[in-house]
Amino acid sequence: MEAALKAIAEPRRRRILRLVADEELSAGAIASHFEVSRPAVSQHLKVLRETDLVSERRDGRRRLYRARPEPLGEIQEYLASFWRGEPRGPCGQARSARGALAGGRRRQEGGRGA
Repeated sequence: MEAALKAIAEPRRRRILRLVADEELSAGAIASHFEVSRPAVSQHLKVLRETDLVSERRDGRRRLYRARPEPLGEIQEYLASFWRGEPRGPCGQARSARGALAGGRRRQEGGRGA
């Protein structure tokens, strides 16, 4: 999950995921929504593919992309755990909410990190 979190940290990749959330789109159709080169969009798609956030289907010479709900659901569940009071690390190990939050506050308040 850590690789997927890093992948969606990039705003263009999040936008790509929104574009292909409900419909399959070709790489060219995705690229038409951006003011960057097609090779740049292809690199973003590669990262999303390698982290299993999108699936790729070939239709002749075209490659069609669609968001995969399973890994996105895992990320959603991980983030939701913070609101349920049970934060977990990216690999699923339980973490102390008090320790995680207190360490963050100390760093913000005076640079004394845990």
